[in-house]
Amino acid sequence: MASTHFNLHSAQAGLKALKGEIPLIGLTGGIGSGKTAVSDLLGELGAGIIDTDLISHQITAPGGKAIPLIAKAFGADFIDPQGALIRSKMRTLVFENPGARKVLEQITHPLIQEETSEQAFELAKSGVPYLVFVVPLLIESGSWVNLIDYLVVVDCPEEVQIQRVMHRNNMTRSDVENVLKAQTSRNARLAAANTVIENQGSLDALKSEVLSLHQQLLKI
Repeated sequence: MASTHFNLHSAQAGLKALKGEIPLIGLTGGIGSGKTAVSDLLGELGAGIIDTDLISHQITAPGGKAIPLIAKAFGADFIDPQGALIRSKMRTLVFENPGARKVLEQITHPLIQEETSEQAFELAKSGVPYLVFVVPLLIESGSWVNLIDYLVVVDCPEEVQIQRVMHRNNMTRSDVENVLKAQTSRNARLAAANTVIENQGSLDALKSEVLSLHQQLLKI
């Protein structure tokens, strides 16, 4: 466990070292709000994108760094035959058991932080104008707020979120509502934002908003 804490501390220290060297942008929003759509568009415009949710999936995929630790902590029945985390089973467990959630976070968070830091440094060296950290629970984490220079929140009505996630993830309304309850309130996110991207219209409208955001971020 000591090495895990060291990795987490080192990763956070590494990101702090980038502060002042390159603009650090936080991008967040509730589940189904469209964070990936916005980050993809910013990436096309030349931003450096670090998606912590994608990293989370990578470390819990077959061969991922978190798999042996998860199997040891929770049992092999949480790992599918291909060697990946059974996310639906783990989701049910952590919603019902806060202790299990804490154990899972102690395993995954340091690994995510470590990979996030490594990607950030590589992108910064590549010459991108700014870095975008896509963090679903950015407001909830506490630590991220002090690392970033600017916060972008992607927003849409809650019912739009629910319908998108039900369709995308094949989840029930109840399951999606449980995820929403575990996240900070929409009002809290909006209150913390430097810029809000409204994502409930057409793709062209979103592209126009993101282009304006990009031009704004270049001035930081």
